[in-house]
Amino acid sequence: MFNRTTAYILIAALAAGLGLWAAIGHFGPLTPAPAQPDLQAVRLFDPPRTLPDFKLAQSDGTPLERAELQGHWTLVFLGFTHCPDVCPTTLAQLSHAQKQWASIPQPTRPRVLFVSVDPERDSTELVGKYAHAFHADTLAATGTLPDLEAFTTSLSMVFAKAPIAGVDDPAAYTIDHSATIAVLDTEGRMAGLLRPPFEPVKIAADLKALTGVPAE
Repeated sequence: MFNRTTAYILIAALAAGLGLWAAIGHFGPLTPAPAQPDLQAVRLFDPPRTLPDFKLAQSDGTPLERAELQGHWTLVFLGFTHCPDVCPTTLAQLSHAQKQWASIPQPTRPRVLFVSVDPERDSTELVGKYAHAFHADTLAATGTLPDLEAFTTSLSMVFAKAPIAGVDDPAAYTIDHSATIAVLDTEGRMAGLLRPPFEPVKIAADLKALTGVPAE
């Protein structure tokens, strides 16, 4: 025998069923989100964020265009060649990760992009020599101050020129900048990030997984 509570439950269930039926009719069959690999270091965003157009110059003088960042997972790190500690340490760690994924075919191999945010002192040529000293495959780029500000803002990163304490020479300065690493997917979208401390083995394993390389 039905009581009033039972009737309410049945009505609610019927309404939920009709709502699901209407959703399927309007949007098509419901499918689960694609499975993501188990990652140790990379934190992915859902959904990835499309970046606005940007203007940077590579170390060989050619423009860094969006198309060049497609087809590969890319790690973007900000820095400058006069950096005394964080930049060389991070690039050395990334070079260890790059060596571990070197066997991946070039068309899909993950990449590292080093962007200098010190346009006053860092020419494209100098940026290239600096980055390639750590790993020959590293992409290196810089740009004008407005272009760098636009690019880094799109990655939710920051940088700022700062005086060196106790030094009066205006030519002696440092650059404060974000220490995180942006992770771009194969469509050149902001798909996630890496936070320090960086562990090359875990970074390499994550990038292999994202590229589709079976775990060893």
